[in-house]
Amino acid sequence: MGRKDASTIKLPVDQYRKQIGKQDYKKTKPILRATKLKAEAKKTAIGIKEVGLVLAAILALLLAFYAFFYLRLSTDVDPDLERDE
Repeated sequence: MGRKDASTIKLPVDQYRKQIGKQDYKKTKPILRATKLKAEAKKTAIGIKEVGLVLAAILALLLAFYAFFYLRLSTDVDPDLERDE
């Protein structure tokens, strides 16, 4: 019977530690929230690799259009025209 009474009574040291733990959690809660927001922003941010791929695709399209029009306009000259001699 003495054991039941002893187990229900908490030592003052344990209660003190519990209170300190609650206070520390309250202090670090905004810091934890800021850390979570930073990690989420980093996860959703566009990386250099993606930007480079998009720029390379745009450059390839521009070069393809330029080559198409260059070849199209350069072959329009009719070689059968007589030269002024």
